[in-house]
Amino acid sequence: MWKYIAKRLLQALPLLFIISFIVFSLIQLAPFDVVDTLTTPNMTQEQIDFLREKNGLNAPFLVQYFNWLTNILHFDFGNSLITQSNIAKDLATKIPNTLLIVLPAYIISLALASVLGLWAAANKNKFIDKFVDAIASIGMGTPTFWFGMLLIYVFGYKLNILPIIGMYSSGQSGNIVDLLQHLILPVATLIIAYFPELLRYIRAAALEQVNEDYVTVQRAFHATKSEIFSHHVLRNIWIPIVTRIGQALPMFVTGAIITENIFGWPGIGTYLTSATNNLDYPIIMAVLLISSALVILGNLLSDVLYSIVDPRIRKIGETK
Repeated sequence: MWKYIAKRLLQALPLLFIISFIVFSLIQLAPFDVVDTLTTPNMTQEQIDFLREKNGLNAPFLVQYFNWLTNILHFDFGNSLITQSNIAKDLATKIPNTLLIVLPAYIISLALASVLGLWAAANKNKFIDKFVDAIASIGMGTPTFWFGMLLIYVFGYKLNILPIIGMYSSGQSGNIVDLLQHLILPVATLIIAYFPELLRYIRAAALEQVNEDYVTVQRAFHATKSEIFSHHVLRNIWIPIVTRIGQALPMFVTGAIITENIFGWPGIGTYLTSATNNLDYPIIMAVLLISSALVILGNLLSDVLYSIVDPRIRKIGETK
């Protein structure tokens, strides 16, 4: 197992370097640079030249890239141009905040989608199946921002029973009950964002298994639907499910941008939006690099989970 994981990690490293180069290059191609965000109309040319020299912008492109990459390898993402705060420390605070709403929402969505998807597949072409498919269709057609605003209007303004902005109420920092109350609306919004696609995916995967020989054999032995789907079909759709889990890894960091901005949640989403509005390039590069790296790690996670669910895949990988 460890040999297989090490091999996949070694294969991912060159791709990570390529992605880092692309991210840095794209920022360099932007119409504005770091100095444009720091200069003021009353600055002299000498002061502007000093800023360019201070930020290393006069160095050749490759020198700038390797200096930036060296810092990244030491987990030094630099400082924000606007607040001068350390980006690594900011990320260490923002990422857990994002995970607070994304992880519960994804786990609940996956659990609900698994139950309803199997239930729909067990009743193919019946009312339950059509009803579940309709739920998925409506959910996929519902804009996240609209649903979030609807929750704010109903539960925040009309009923006034839940807080609608931030992570804590004023003066309640560290209060677990207050935090849980603030979690409800963002998590509910993200469930609507994640659940429909997962439901349709699991339903389709389960329907593919219905016509397999092992299901026919189980029916011949008079196994009940619940036994067939809970003991056999569920086990065989784990591989497509772990694929989705691996692909969801980047979403755990950057997958709640809209929701965080709607509810003023202090996570990566609002952090990146603020940086984009202010042309805070060091933050933008850091978040883009982390997100890109998570795509690669997500694929690696899928492969590892594959090998756990189906050891034959690991053996094939180790023989190559």
